[in-house]
Amino acid sequence: MSIAKLDQRNLILFDLDGTLVDSAFDLYRAMNLSLARLNLPLVTEQQVRVWIGKGTSLFCQSTLQYLKGDVDPSLHQQLLDTFLEIYNAEPCVDTQPFHGIIEFLDWGLKNHKKMICVTNKPEQPARKILDVLQMSHYFDDVVGGDRFEVRKPDPKPLLYCVEAFETTVEQTLMIGDSSNDVEAARRAGIDCVVVSYGYNHGEDIQLCQPQQIVDDLIELLA
Repeated sequence: MSIAKLDQRNLILFDLDGTLVDSAFDLYRAMNLSLARLNLPLVTEQQVRVWIGKGTSLFCQSTLQYLKGDVDPSLHQQLLDTFLEIYNAEPCVDTQPFHGIIEFLDWGLKNHKKMICVTNKPEQPARKILDVLQMSHYFDDVVGGDRFEVRKPDPKPLLYCVEAFETTVEQTLMIGDSSNDVEAARRAGIDCVVVSYGYNHGEDIQLCQPQQIVDDLIELLA
């Protein structure tokens, strides 16, 4: 039984990385350029796919933990600053929407759903990715991780969207790929569907007991 109940929703919130777009290769490229600049050893794309999904700070921390065994706060700050500078300049070289995403967004537009991208990624690169991929017109807003003093799994960004678009939590659906999305939705009282293909920091998404998992958003339109 699908909890999506799309006919009863007028607001749909989407996570970005690992949900709408596969951005792992660009994150991997920017991380290795950053590590090279700091004279640190490089990492593999496979490792990066395990470390992403919970925000940039934790991504840098996981990378240093692997390379150094412990994380020196000043080196962490250095890597974080370097990475953001490199990545934000070019966040969308190889990033692409996942299968079924454009069809689902087309359906949302046609059915007059309000759609918002709610990501922990800073707003500037998030908007840039959507611009480059010609996906911006689908979204009524892009709420980045730097819009508020808290980010997912805090429910505030989700509840802000509900309030700003004058709807209710019952008429809102969250679509994500990580425990951050599941937790934020749970705390906000919003139903949440997760995709099986995303990034969840190397953890099985089933462990956080999401309400529903789909392999492709087209399944929700069936």
